[in-house]
Amino acid sequence: MLRQLCIAGPLPPPAGGMANQTEKLAELLQSEGIAVRIIQTNAPYQPAWVAGIPVLRALFRLLGYFATLRRELTPEVQLLHIMANSGWSWHLFAVPAILIAKHRNIPVVLNYRGGYADSFFAKSWTKVSWALRKCAVIVVPSTFLQQVFNRYGMEAVIVPNVLDTSLFVPHRNKQLRPETPHFIVTRNLEQIYDVATVIRAFAQVQQQVPQARLTIAGTGPELSALQNLVRELNLNQVEFCGRLTPAQMAALYQSADVMLNGSLVDNTPNSLIEAMASAVPIVSTNSGGIPQLVTDGIDALLVEPQQPAQMAAQMMKLLQQPDYASELSQAGLANVARFSWPRVWALLQQQYVQLLPGGKSNA
Repeated sequence: MLRQLCIAGPLPPPAGGMANQTEKLAELLQSEGIAVRIIQTNAPYQPAWVAGIPVLRALFRLLGYFATLRRELTPEVQLLHIMANSGWSWHLFAVPAILIAKHRNIPVVLNYRGGYADSFFAKSWTKVSWALRKCAVIVVPSTFLQQVFNRYGMEAVIVPNVLDTSLFVPHRNKQLRPETPHFIVTRNLEQIYDVATVIRAFAQVQQQVPQARLTIAGTGPELSALQNLVRELNLNQVEFCGRLTPAQMAALYQSADVMLNGSLVDNTPNSLIEAMASAVPIVSTNSGGIPQLVTDGIDALLVEPQQPAQMAAQMMKLLQQPDYASELSQAGLANVARFSWPRVWALLQQQYVQLLPGGKSNA
């Protein structure tokens, strides 16, 4: 019987896909009667003054993380669940956790995420694969990532992201407003999410629908460039509202008519899952694993990346055909049922149980 486990991963703030998933997973596992310890990869800097010194703060955070791993991975811990990503995050946070757990005979469930896995593996496979093979099981949130691992000869089990079904719910009696539509973007302001293309698409729509408005929720290095683009295009009713809490994000979905996503690289974005759960129709690029999360013309409208004219045309299609928009929303609600905790827990529990004494372990 599973009684106690550790989760290694980031926590809000800042709120983000993996941080939100770490926090929610811990909460839901505790609701199942399991004692959960969180080993935070982005813990506050100690001492606080180190935060102002870039290189030194990274060193202090790593040293604190290593110390926490050694302290928390005690014999009472039955499993270690690692929230892992590509790049330096893998080398600095996932690998040390794997090695310490392996040394202490604690099975590792590696929860690998992120749209960069294929390119990361292509460049660094020999540096990554040896640590991957020390994990008892690898779980991924999508068919897209499962196929990436399969191409490298490794088995991965799909366990979807978990959705907060109490928070992200449809607005009662909500109807699309063709003359005053509210479009939203709920991605970080980074190049890979290409919010610039979304803004250019919105500019084309606003020429036809002057009362259309756009809210961009998120922060990141592209903020100034995107604000400059809004000014260059002489747009009005565009708001950058910054990073939102999960509750604020849910309220934003409740107010939205259409959710827009321009990402160039992606896996299984929580933003699309939350939009579907909120019954908000989606216009998105078809990057990465998105076509395996939603189906074009069924529960979302998909376009090629960096094509603002295509995106604008699909935005207008929804405004001109509100009944069709409603059909997409209803199909989206059916799609997200698989992300509810009972379904996710059933899949995750199968992986946990086989690694416990008496279970059929593949470690």
